[in-house]
Amino acid sequence: MVVIPETHKDLVERPVIAVLATINPDGSPQASPVWFDYVDGYVRVNSARGRQKDKNMRARPWVSLVIVDPDNPYRYLEIRGRVVRIMEEGAREHIDALARRYTGAERFTLSAPDEVRVMYLIEPTRVVTR
Repeated sequence: MVVIPETHKDLVERPVIAVLATINPDGSPQASPVWFDYVDGYVRVNSARGRQKDKNMRARPWVSLVIVDPDNPYRYLEIRGRVVRIMEEGAREHIDALARRYTGAERFTLSAPDEVRVMYLIEPTRVVTR
C-alpha cells in the first residue's frame, strides 16, 4: 500500500478541500471540490447517487485527488488511486461526520429529501508531493 509521506500527512489530517478528478465517458476529465477523510490508508469521499462523479467512479474507478495547502499554494499532495468500494450503507453518517470535520455542524443539511448518499473508498496507488 502507498503511504502518505510524513512531510505532507498534515494535508490529510486537517480539513482541507480536495479536488477530485474522475474520467467522463468520452475520456475527458471531470473535477469537483470535495470533502474527504483518510482512514486506515484509504481516502473516503462522499457524493449523491446519480451525480456525474458517481457515474464516473462506478464506470471508471481511476481517480486523482489534489490537496493544496491553504497556507502555501506551492505545497500540495496528489493522491492517485482506484475506487475499491462503493457503498450506500453508512454514507449518511459519513457525510455528517465530514460536515462536523469541515464546518463544525452536527449534520449535513444540504441534501435534497430524496437524495441517496454514497461513500467511495479509494486505495492510493501513487502519491506525488511538492
